[in-house]
Amino acid sequence: MRHRSFILVAVLLLALVGGAVAAYAYDSSRDDLIAEGVTIAGVHVGGMRTAEAQRVVARELKPALEKPIRVTHRRKRFTLSAEDAGVRADVDAMVDEALARSRDGSIFSRVARDLTGGEERAQVPARVSYSPQAVRRLVRRVTRGVNRPARDAQLDFPSLEKVKEQTGIEVERAELSQRIEQALSVPGVDRRVQAPIRIVQPKVTRAELAAKYPTLLVVDRGAFQLRLYKHLDLQRSYTVAIGALGFDTPAGMYHIQNKAVNPAWSVPNSDWAGSLAGTVVPGGTPENPLKARWLGIFDGAGIHGTDQTYTLGTAASHGCVRMSIPDVIQLYDQVPVGAPIYIA
Repeated sequence: MRHRSFILVAVLLLALVGGAVAAYAYDSSRDDLIAEGVTIAGVHVGGMRTAEAQRVVARELKPALEKPIRVTHRRKRFTLSAEDAGVRADVDAMVDEALARSRDGSIFSRVARDLTGGEERAQVPARVSYSPQAVRRLVRRVTRGVNRPARDAQLDFPSLEKVKEQTGIEVERAELSQRIEQALSVPGVDRRVQAPIRIVQPKVTRAELAAKYPTLLVVDRGAFQLRLYKHLDLQRSYTVAIGALGFDTPAGMYHIQNKAVNPAWSVPNSDWAGSLAGTVVPGGTPENPLKARWLGIFDGAGIHGTDQTYTLGTAASHGCVRMSIPDVIQLYDQVPVGAPIYIA
C-alpha cells in the first residue's frame, strides 16, 4: 500500500515538474513578444515581436512628428519645422516599456493569459523629445510679431482735439509655451496652435484726459496768444509778446520748471546785453526787464511781466514770453511748477 502511494506521489511530482518545464519553455519562447491589448502612443502592437513593433511604431509616428508647428494669430503665421525643433521619438524605450508591461506578473499568470487569449490592456505613452531652446525662440518670435502696446488717449496740440485711446495685445507666453510643447510631444495633437493673448487696457481714456491736465498752458506764437486751461476748459486768453527773429521762443512741449516773484535777472553774456552782459540784476529794479513774476520754461526762456506793453502782440523779446504785469500776476497763482506748456 505504501509502495502504491509513493508511486502516485512520484507521478504527480513528475507531472508538476514537467508542466513547469513546459510552461517555462513556452514563456521563454515569448520573451520578446508583446502581449495582446498593448498600445504604444495609440498604435496597436499586441502580438508583435519587439523588432516588428519598433518598425511599426516608427512608421506610424513619423508623419505626425514630421509636421511643422504653426502658431497663428489672425492673419499672422509663425512656423517651426520638426527638424529645427529637434523632435526625436525614443521608439526603443517605448517598445521596451511595452514589453515590460507584457511581462508583468508571474510566469504562470502570463502563460495562462496567453493560452486563454487574454489581454494586458496597457497603454504606453509617446516618448518624444524636443529642443526647449527652439520653443523659446518661437515664443519670442510670436511675441515680437503679435504684441501691440496699449496707447493712451492723447491731446492733439495745439487744437487740443482728443485722440482716442487704443487697447493693446500681449501674448500669454507661458500658456503658448505649454501649447507648443504639447503639440511637439504628443502625436496626434493638432500642430496648428492659436496664440493665446490678453487685452491690455490703456491707462488714460478720453474721458480721463481732463484729469490728466488740471492746468495747461498753450502759447500760439502766430496769434501772440497765451491760453490758460483748467481740465481742458479754456479759462482765459492773454495777449503776449514772443521772441524776435533770431531769438525765437522755443516751440514744443515743455513744463514749468520754476517760479519766482520779482526775480533777479542773470544777464546772458551776449553782445545785445551791452554793459550788463554776464551780470546779475536784482529783482524789482528799473534795469531788470523781468517784471513782477517769472515762470521758467526752458534754457533761460520763460514767462514774465513787462512794462513795455507796446510790444505785446509782436515778436520783440529775446526768447521769453512777455505779458502785461497785471496779467502775469493773475496767471502766476494759477500755474503750479510742473504744469505742461505747449508752444505752437
